[in-house]
Amino acid sequence: MNRWRGKVAVVTGASSGIGLATAKALLNEGLIVVGLARRLEKMIDEMKDNPRRDQFHAKACDVTKESDVIEAFKYVEENFGALHVLINNAGTVTLKSVQQAEISELEHIINVNVFGVLYCSKHGIASMKKHGDVAHVVNINSIAGRKVPHPFWFGGGDIHCNVYSATKHAITAFSETLINELNNEGNKIRITNLSPGYTSTEIIPKKNSSEMTQGVKDLLATKQVSLSSEDVADSIVYVLSTPPHVQITELTIKPLGEKF
Repeated sequence: MNRWRGKVAVVTGASSGIGLATAKALLNEGLIVVGLARRLEKMIDEMKDNPRRDQFHAKACDVTKESDVIEAFKYVEENFGALHVLINNAGTVTLKSVQQAEISELEHIINVNVFGVLYCSKHGIASMKKHGDVAHVVNINSIAGRKVPHPFWFGGGDIHCNVYSATKHAITAFSETLINELNNEGNKIRITNLSPGYTSTEIIPKKNSSEMTQGVKDLLATKQVSLSSEDVADSIVYVLSTPPHVQITELTIKPLGEKF
């Protein structure tokens, strides 16, 4: 990871979960990190005791709004110059069925999980190309981007993936498309599609949430082994640490014993 020391990374969804853990891991490896999230104050608060907090720069950004994304990468360019690492992590889900969910809820999932990655990739990669340095984009996907989970895998009939799995399949295809485009251009930008299994993050409904259905309660009651956000962050560091000529196009990580 020595070659990344002093380089600039952008992490989306950096206010909690995988994004926050990744931002901390990259800071620990010596990178300058720009965290993007809607909850600006939470990002700042989470980093207040970090020994490298002076190398963390929080920027309010709603990845579903291209204007916000353009402004964010303009901020990076004007303040730090070249962008070297982009972690497309921001994501969301609802556990309602297609029939139960409002169209607005499903549209929001698509906007965050697909268009958010599209906007950040388009403008982030444009910055990387401009400077011509070695660079890396990691798209945080999901095992649901390879296979549509069935409710019985979660131990209950009222846990649903609605459009979530469709959005993650889209990112699988989009990542491969980016790899093909960039390879054809012969530049030094690597793309990794990283798919974690069941990970304990804020996406899991809270105790009093309307989505705390019996199926979710049953799943949590099984005390199923899950990945931590730090486990995923460690895998990102691993991917970044490979030599520049090595491209890990796909990486799937699961908790031991996961059944899907």
